[in-house]
Amino acid sequence: MINFKKMGVLLLSSSLIVSGCATKNQNTNSTQKKEIKTITLEDFSKNINNSEYQYIDTRNDEAYNGFKVDNIKNGGHLKNSIQYSASFIGKVNKDKEDKFISDKGLDKKKKTIVYDTNKDNTSKVADKLASLGYEVYKFDDYKQFADNDANKANLVSYPEYQNLVSPQWVKDIKDGKKPETYTNNDYAIFEVSWGEGDKAKNYKEHIKGAYHFNTDWIEDGPVWNLRSAEEIKKNLLKQGITSNKTIIIYSDDASAGFRVNWALKWAGVKDVRVMNGGLKAWKEAGFETETTANTPKEATNFGVNIPAHPEYDISRAKEVAEKVKNEGLKLVSIRSWDEYTGKTSGYDYIEKAGEPKGAIFGFSGETKADVNDYYDPDGTLRNPQEIYNLWKGQGIQETDKIALYCGTGWRNAVPWFMTQLTGRANTYFYDGGWNDWQLDGTLPVDINKDKGQKPDAKNDYK
Repeated sequence: MINFKKMGVLLLSSSLIVSGCATKNQNTNSTQKKEIKTITLEDFSKNINNSEYQYIDTRNDEAYNGFKVDNIKNGGHLKNSIQYSASFIGKVNKDKEDKFISDKGLDKKKKTIVYDTNKDNTSKVADKLASLGYEVYKFDDYKQFADNDANKANLVSYPEYQNLVSPQWVKDIKDGKKPETYTNNDYAIFEVSWGEGDKAKNYKEHIKGAYHFNTDWIEDGPVWNLRSAEEIKKNLLKQGITSNKTIIIYSDDASAGFRVNWALKWAGVKDVRVMNGGLKAWKEAGFETETTANTPKEATNFGVNIPAHPEYDISRAKEVAEKVKNEGLKLVSIRSWDEYTGKTSGYDYIEKAGEPKGAIFGFSGETKADVNDYYDPDGTLRNPQEIYNLWKGQGIQETDKIALYCGTGWRNAVPWFMTQLTGRANTYFYDGGWNDWQLDGTLPVDINKDKGQKPDAKNDYK
């Protein structure tokens, strides 16, 4: 613990600096703003396992997940730290800030240490937390901490952190650089959405040099499952996509991009990256866009037999039902609460409402068109651990064998990506979803009309 008697002496020597004063918070609760102090490297390090402290990482997802942003030697986040990115500041309804921050897991009874490699970020978040009544300590020497190999045991990187990249990472590749984890010499960027290039509204403005990827190239009605391996191979080669090319994906409808990510992984593309935040994040970074359509050069050899990873897909309802019966597989519904409780099928082309019998609600959004429960106020992917905590509240344990599904296989691609990013085992992707289940007619169905209110997604910031 910090010695507060000693602290008075340290204040004079500038090792521990009071950087704020007591003011009235502008929020309606008029909470007394706490003083913001600066904590030393020694005290930061020795209190990591002290239950009286909580550590807040204010960096972006890529840094938190494992990238060595700002040239730190050891990437990842401090174990048990809570992520509250500085990019959230100004994007949360002021009337909801207190609960939104508390829902991230912060406790006002604990001393709160805020860290980042960027001093402006720590200041922004520290000021916000102090205004809400948290006892805040800024730590401005995180690079020094992370550069010390002796601290590696306290840092956590997600096993596949490279799958989610920032706009800056993509810009570096475009500029001919070799950003962290990129070892290839061949890449392509695709904007993903439905429709051919001249009909795809989201491609009208795109990253300079990016191509369009039509979701119809990988799926087909009426179930909207994956097309045949031969069809997908033909369509990928036409877009110049091979197993050895690095494919960078982004999309306005995030679930579209994550679905194509899953399909490319299934097919056998070895290096697929999803750009976090989509075109909005790209433009906010000040990077160049264009309106000119680009046409890729066709390829002739995909490089591996498709699918290289058939295990990524459970295609049809009967196969899922067998696994539920014989292997204890848990079905997790990534659909809206109205779909889960049978108020709507969610789609004008899906006749029946309901869920596969025994399915567990796994959060999503308000309609079939969004997955807002999985996104942060700045439009980036939510911290996976927050989702896993929600699942735990639904009775889904980390050791459980689960199959994620939605209506037709788009929304469930988002949490599937999270499980791959973090190395969570025993996770299946049920492609057919509710559409395929209800078309069968012989499989058991639940209408969950007695479930009451939707469980709190702990993500209300609007």
